[in-house]
Amino acid sequence: MDAKLLNPFIQAAVEVLGAEVNATVTRGEISMQNSSLTSDDVTVLINLVGDVYGVVMYGMPSNTCLNLISKIMGQEFSELNSLTLSGVAELGNVISGRATIRFSEAGYKSNISTPTVINGKGIEISTIGFPRIVVPLGTQYGVLTVHIALREKQPGGADSPHEFISLIKPPLSQTGHH
Repeated sequence: MDAKLLNPFIQAAVEVLGAEVNATVTRGEISMQNSSLTSDDVTVLINLVGDVYGVVMYGMPSNTCLNLISKIMGQEFSELNSLTLSGVAELGNVISGRATIRFSEAGYKSNISTPTVINGKGIEISTIGFPRIVVPLGTQYGVLTVHIALREKQPGGADSPHEFISLIKPPLSQTGHH
């Protein structure tokens, strides 16, 4: 994966964590992962479509989620609930939104999906042949791990699942017979 697809998310995460919770962020060792299982307690998943497409996930232990949301909301949270999960979804949304602004400035059009929050370790999330770049970001509130599985759309390539399906030759039969 090209660094130009990775860097906007890492830079955006550092900026947002600094602005929202006054975090001091240190980047851990970058690795490649092919596993489709989540390894964090809480994972925010955001899809991208457009010139840059794929998925970005923000994973963290429960205590990191609680620490971050407690700091953002200005009140102490001791358990994951709908408010804390909504808060961490919005954090992932803000980071991804800022990254797509960077893509736009570089001439790439991309849109992000509504965030999905997965509460639980060991849930299978397949990035279907996309290896993920994994970047742990350490803060005084805990570790936020950014998983990035993105590709750049090739000229004439699919822009959405519907366009991808339309590129399948021959077209799938409408009668259910393939």
